[in-house]
Amino acid sequence: MKAKAGIMRGIGAFAIITVIGLGQPPLSGPGVQAAQDAREPEVLKTCKTPPPPARGFGGPGRGAFPPPSAVRDYTITAIPDVVAAGEKWHDVWQETGNNDDGIVGTKDGGVLIAQNDKSQVVKVNKKGMASVAYSDTNTGGALSMSKKGVLFLASRGLNAKILELSPKRRVFADKYAGDSFDCIGGVLNDVMADAKGGVYFTMGGVFYANANGVVTQYGTGLRTNGLILSRDEKTLYVTNGSSLAAFDVEPDGSLINQREFVKWEGGGGDGSTVDAAGRIYVTTNEGIRVIGPEGHYLGMIPTPHGVVTLSFGGRARRHCMRPNFFARKREAPSMPRSSRFV
Repeated sequence: MKAKAGIMRGIGAFAIITVIGLGQPPLSGPGVQAAQDAREPEVLKTCKTPPPPARGFGGPGRGAFPPPSAVRDYTITAIPDVVAAGEKWHDVWQETGNNDDGIVGTKDGGVLIAQNDKSQVVKVNKKGMASVAYSDTNTGGALSMSKKGVLFLASRGLNAKILELSPKRRVFADKYAGDSFDCIGGVLNDVMADAKGGVYFTMGGVFYANANGVVTQYGTGLRTNGLILSRDEKTLYVTNGSSLAAFDVEPDGSLINQREFVKWEGGGGDGSTVDAAGRIYVTTNEGIRVIGPEGHYLGMIPTPHGVVTLSFGGRARRHCMRPNFFARKREAPSMPRSSRFV
């Protein structure tokens, strides 16, 4: 495996982690996403419903990654109640590999980070010190914690599944229509836990695993990536290319009334989060798009690199952690970095 390197530097209120991929991961085993695993064809032979053809970057996750993004100059302009003009990102932590993804902010100002290559979850405290929180996650990717404190993880390795990590560790969901998740096609991308005990997730579409682990698909015509619930959990927002789709959430967690919530010019959305005021933040290659609770586009926070995911932490949810990434070529998966700002 060729190396990847990440750097985090810190000053003032802003922080950013930068990870640069330098090589090719192993072809099988922990650290390899199912779609790239050399053994996946054997799993797919068991599918009652075969996966659809690859749709390239931005689709289910089997296509080529975009070219790497260079470090760029940027100027942050004010967005009222969000960010002041002239603020700067600063690196605060470093790590090697595709090991900075699917982040969850913690009440103590730290962040939980899923480490794809290492198949573990680390916690980085507000001083930038990291410690291993969970191991053996089989290429664990995105994390999500419910309002009740239940922590879930997208296990992206062969025979992908959603794991519950805390308060007890178990396989929460790993079948759709009787098939392995691998038969859906692509990468188990992002997860969003709700207070009902279920988990929404994206894998080339929108799915909901209820509290019993039973999975249902929702929506049509979507090219999904990130997803997030509104603060009251009555609306689910899902990135759909250069727009954000919204669904109404029924009492049982099912989804209705798919609609386009907001659209922007530029690159497609990736990860997303909401703040205490209900504003929605969506990561793109250009930076972080900020959208008001009513669907009004408020502006963009530019970044020195493309960004893939972000999360708010701290008791007042005022610290924003966000990874950015370089994606080099098909053999090297996206390589994120984390950061935070106030």
